[in-house]
Amino acid sequence: MASKLKYFSFILFIFLAIGSSNANAQSQRQQELEEKRRELQQEIREITKLLFAGKKEKKSVVSAVEDLNYKISVRKNLIRITNQQANLLTREINANQDEISTRRVKLKALKEAYADMIVKSYKNRARDNKLMFLLSSSSFQQAYRRLQYIKQYADYQRQQAEIIKVETKQLQLLNQDLLVQKKDKQKLVGENKAAKLILDKELKDQQAFIESIQKNLAKFSAQIKDKQKASEKLDKEIRKLIREAIAASNKKAGKSVKSRTFSMTPEQKVLAANFTANKGKLPWPVASGVVKMRFGTNPSPIDPSIKIKSNGVRIATNKGEPIRAVFDGVVQGIMTPKNGNNTIMIRHGNYITVYKNLSKFYVSKGDIVTTKQVLGEVITNKASGESILSFGIYKDSAIQNPSIWVYKL
Repeated sequence: MASKLKYFSFILFIFLAIGSSNANAQSQRQQELEEKRRELQQEIREITKLLFAGKKEKKSVVSAVEDLNYKISVRKNLIRITNQQANLLTREINANQDEISTRRVKLKALKEAYADMIVKSYKNRARDNKLMFLLSSSSFQQAYRRLQYIKQYADYQRQQAEIIKVETKQLQLLNQDLLVQKKDKQKLVGENKAAKLILDKELKDQQAFIESIQKNLAKFSAQIKDKQKASEKLDKEIRKLIREAIAASNKKAGKSVKSRTFSMTPEQKVLAANFTANKGKLPWPVASGVVKMRFGTNPSPIDPSIKIKSNGVRIATNKGEPIRAVFDGVVQGIMTPKNGNNTIMIRHGNYITVYKNLSKFYVSKGDIVTTKQVLGEVITNKASGESILSFGIYKDSAIQNPSIWVYKL
């Protein structure tokens, strides 16, 4: 009888340990998905505020299509993440139901074994009087061992009663969790249905834009190419200034001016090492914004045959938004080209961060700046009403992807 109860207790312990491990893993994944879902919801709110709250008639067709495509891609991602959450909840619900069924079987076995033990103990209490059981001992040592046996048996009964009590409580909690999980799933399914309805409308708007663009595709393609040429011209000037700064640092150090890397003082080496150590943790160059265009070469949403190269990221932000340094450094240079794409370059040892599209400057060349210090303000396009900051990072003269440097960019 006792061995049977021990067996069930051991099996129950193993089952609980495995179930607890799986539940913790699923719970962590669910938390990760929920965090990602909230981030995407916040991004959609930011997109709506920054890209769609202005007067639509002022925005060019090219910008309107870019913004709508961006919003659609984020909403599709939101729907995908929500589906993953709902599917994971379904698996958790099924696992929970299986666990409840298994625990009920185990609990029933525990109760039956415990009841059997109590019945036998009751039947034997008259025949095996505890006092007589002790007095009939042949020696003091035997009497002591019998006393220990009586005590251990009583303790064992209490322990099994406590196990049954705890398992009954756990079963009640599992049933409560199951109800919460089912409600959470219903909520997610409802939110996804609403998101899909909005997506359908956005896709119709997108199709209408595409149809209108096809009538004047050559005109819009020419506009894209002109913007790309202007951007490439500015990037070329930035790279030229960086090469000149590298040459100047090597000349000052008595090294070859043909070197493609900065010669650094001990202080600059420390600054560069600190910059490297903060990879993936740098703050955003604006307090509020969404990434409208990412680093790399991407096909134009207007004309896929045109490839748009971005040496950094373009962040849509608020009108007059303060532009902040992402790390300690020194103002390497300030550019004020004729097209109004004013630019600040900050040096961090052998790294350069670039902030383009400013309307105002609050620093001058040679100034020492600190992390999150305001450098100036973003400019707002009078025609479209958009405020776009272009942000880039260079290591010596090599272009870097800002998304792997700035936190959650």
